Amino acid sequence: MAPANGETETTESVVRRLRDGMAGGVLSFPLTSFHDDGSLDLDGFRTHVAERIATAPGAVFPACGTGEFFSLDEDEYRTVVTIAVAEAAGRVPVVAGVGYGWAQAARFARIAEEAGADALLVLPHYLVAAPQDGLVAQLEQLAARTRLPLIAYQRGQVAYTAASLRRIAEIPGVIGLKDGHSDLDRLQRLTLAAPEGFLFFNGASTAEIQARAYATVGVPAYSSAVHAFAPEIANAFFTALRDGDDKTVERLLRDFYVPFVELRDRVPGYAVSLVKAAARLRGGPVGPVRAPLTDPTAGDLAELTALLAAGLDLVGAAL
Repeated sequence: MAPANGETETTESVVRRLRDGMAGGVLSFPLTSFHDDGSLDLDGFRTHVAERIATAPGAVFPACGTGEFFSLDEDEYRTVVTIAVAEAAGRVPVVAGVGYGWAQAARFARIAEEAGADALLVLPHYLVAAPQDGLVAQLEQLAARTRLPLIAYQRGQVAYTAASLRRIAEIPGVIGLKDGHSDLDRLQRLTLAAPEGFLFFNGASTAEIQARAYATVGVPAYSSAVHAFAPEIANAFFTALRDGDDKTVERLLRDFYVPFVELRDRVPGYAVSLVKAAARLRGGPVGPVRAPLTDPTAGDLAELTALLAAGLDLVGAAL
């Protein structure tokens, strides 16, 4: 459990809770609920987060990529993180997303801190490519402006070398790395360069596809977008992977995850749009995506419906 209100949780305590959570369940990235007019749906989001937490994830990451962080203003962000913290009630760690340049990231960090988040996921900075010294400086500047522990996210234009990983691991408050590149050679070098206790997790899109490969280089923990709409499938896969049940793992990969990824890859942004559409198919109060994302076409939605029904049937659940 997290400390009572008014107390400050130590970085060591956050790391311990995250490590325990990562060993015991998938990392859940909830969707952000919107009304049809694009406004924030507070009740819908509260219900959605509560339902995720009820299925025992290792941690909850609100307002990150799956949660459309990039489309939230600061007031909306505050509301989303506050609701997630209230619904978690100390049962699981809450790691809020922050991003853009370090100055704007620090503004979001202050909001997340005030809202009671346990840690921050530092999303890739905005637009420009940067040298390794700049990537390190970005985290140094943000760490100096928040008391919350930081997990760096390498994806897109952010990719750390082993030397840079050693440097960021020395920054007070930087506790881990989420990897979205799926370059296992590079990732192995990073894990070997990291100090003992530094956290790593697989953050590839539909991370289950590569979960076994990541585990071979010492990164068994992973985020699960599928948990946002089908925790029955996500948890069944996690359990089978943990228990060495290769038959179940391969059946779920072959008959659900691989066709889901093939559908996801048809249209840019479907990594979020399909997840939201699948949640709506199950009655989830998440609403549409915000521009620049678009909701699935009628044809893709029909294919998603059939695929979701088949995936749920594999684990003895119903649409």
